[in-house]
Amino acid sequence: MLYVVATPIGNLGDISMRAKEVLIASKYIACEDTRHSKILLESIGAKGRAISFHAHSGQLKFEQILDLLVAGEDVALISDAGTPAISDPGGKLIELAHQNDIIISPIPGPSSVITALSVAGFEADQFIYYGYLPKKKGKQTMLKEISEQKMTSVIFESPHRIERTFQDLATLLAPERRICICRELTKKFEEIICDSISNIEFDKIKPLGEFVIVIEGIK
Repeated sequence: MLYVVATPIGNLGDISMRAKEVLIASKYIACEDTRHSKILLESIGAKGRAISFHAHSGQLKFEQILDLLVAGEDVALISDAGTPAISDPGGKLIELAHQNDIIISPIPGPSSVITALSVAGFEADQFIYYGYLPKKKGKQTMLKEISEQKMTSVIFESPHRIERTFQDLATLLAPERRICICRELTKKFEEIICDSISNIEFDKIKPLGEFVIVIEGIK
């Protein structure tokens, strides 16, 4: 069986009891970054073999994990933070498992997308998740689409690109449009700022840590 296990996005205390039980019982754990995941696995006493599995893993790595599953071994799939297959390569492995009739079991839990939506205070009956903005080509096109979107939008951004993205949002969005900036969610230096874009002092927001930005749709 392939277990798709959601892990904390920051605070290790957010791991569910079921996720802990599955990880402790799993002989093999496919990790986006084994060094990063080691902190979590050691904290809960999980002793399974950590297998490196990330965006640059080649076909041999997919085959290695599939061979384990076909041989009857259980494998737990985790990402660096949150729910696998959301902005990480887990989706390709899950697709391969489906194609080979492997039983897949989701172990739900933390997600930075849902966490940010829960504190934004915007309508979330419908929303669009854009993930990380394109690094170069296509970024302005996507931001323009977001600026014209009637539904709530959610994007990710990295610290070294956040200042430029703030500038772009301030230029494209109407002054009264509300956004919610979430930095370092669930961590020690968590910061959540929700206001109309014209009221936010972007220069006072530290460009450190990972960002989730929720943008209110046009009313």
